[in-house]
Amino acid sequence: MRTIINQQKQLGEVEIASIQFDPKSRDDIPQILRGLQHIYTNPLLREKVFEILAKIIPNRVGKENQKASCDLGRPGLEQWKILVFGVLRLGLNADYDRIHELANQHKTLRQMLGHSDFDHYLYHLQTLKDNLRLFTPEILDRINVEVVSKGHQLLKKTEENLAARCDSFVVETDVHFPTDINLLYDAIRKMIEECAKLNQTNGLNGWRQSAYNIRQFKKKYRLVQKLKHSTSKDEKKKKKKDDEIRQQHEIYLNDAYDYINRVIKTRTLLKEALLNPPIGNLNSYIKHAERQCEKSRRRVLQGEDIPHEEKVLSIFEPHTEWINKGKAGVSVELGVKVCILEDTTRFILHHCVQEKQTDDQIAVKMVTEGQIRFPNLTIVSMDKGFHSPENQKELKHHLDNVILPKKGRLSQADREREYAPEFIKRRHQHSAVESAINALEVHGLDECPDHGIEGFKRYVALAVLARNIQRLGVVTRNLEIEREKRIRGSYKKAA
Repeated sequence: MRTIINQQKQLGEVEIASIQFDPKSRDDIPQILRGLQHIYTNPLLREKVFEILAKIIPNRVGKENQKASCDLGRPGLEQWKILVFGVLRLGLNADYDRIHELANQHKTLRQMLGHSDFDHYLYHLQTLKDNLRLFTPEILDRINVEVVSKGHQLLKKTEENLAARCDSFVVETDVHFPTDINLLYDAIRKMIEECAKLNQTNGLNGWRQSAYNIRQFKKKYRLVQKLKHSTSKDEKKKKKKDDEIRQQHEIYLNDAYDYINRVIKTRTLLKEALLNPPIGNLNSYIKHAERQCEKSRRRVLQGEDIPHEEKVLSIFEPHTEWINKGKAGVSVELGVKVCILEDTTRFILHHCVQEKQTDDQIAVKMVTEGQIRFPNLTIVSMDKGFHSPENQKELKHHLDNVILPKKGRLSQADREREYAPEFIKRRHQHSAVESAINALEVHGLDECPDHGIEGFKRYVALAVLARNIQRLGVVTRNLEIEREKRIRGSYKKAA
């Protein structure tokens, strides 16, 4: 059973509209809560957001494609509270432990959640983890459009043509630097752990010393890890060092093959003992281990160069990409690129997760999808990475002014276009998008701790929404301060 928000007020509960914030506070929490307060106190916006939040319904237990009933069963966490916790998690760049502490101890936050001073209800950590995973990127994107539209109304930008800046950056995934030997160790370790857990769960013998087996295999991994190619110019010493490396690698690989064979035998026994054993993860780890053994053998023992497209960067986050943007001091980043479209009022209109896509492949997509959400978008500035002759032609059909510099040598027509006063003005303003990127990275998008590509997309969408709600809180605070200044000014004139 789910409700968006509990309409029954408790004794001593403070109405959300009556919550007071310090206007001089520069901390993130009051800004975020003020933005949430504005969503709740504006009837039209609240109705639209609540209608979207009603779509947050978990699946039935054991039924992946069947949604739970909103009218039956135990009461679940209200959707309004899920939104508050999700926005705070990304707005503060906090882990679940900090959100858990704030939910139980932060007075103003508990007022926003509908708790009175006499209510000592405590949230459980697992409750927060389970419910924040119910968001989908589509739901978050719909809420984001409503929040940005309200921000434009407050700033009186709804009738004007929107100008935006588009750029991409890398959101790193939670992975270690990949090598053949550490990826093989990860696969063997998880393979043994999964085997031991399945045997114990189903009452089968075997793998009693699984922890000891992992420690022994890790010792061989550390030994291979410490070996380095000699820098000596003496050919005899260098050859001796190379022979030692190959010998230790061969021992390491043979040990890995032994564990793979043992696990395969255990898998056969599980299939014989059980009708439908849950061995999906085990099969995946076996494939990873066999692949890494083969690549290590080809690279070290046969001296073969492995093509980049055959390399796997993580067995836990397979969507991770090897990205080299040529930044000073950053040779390579492991993650996925994210493109954002920010307007001149510092609201993020749209974002896109670039799965194995370059900037020039999504330039037109960013503009067209941005215009679907905000039809008055007429000017977009981009950097040279988004340029292609096709993009230049296509974007002219969608925008009144295309601020997209061309790569390489300029023709006379391109020179006239790029030296026009309006083009130069927008190009000078384009660098402000780096401020939005830095704000997103500070507030959670430096590294994604969630797992899987779906978790990655949900995390990015929630970060964008949290940033816009915080921006909405700042706008409402500034308008309130200006209104108070005008009132004080009118009193002085009357006196």
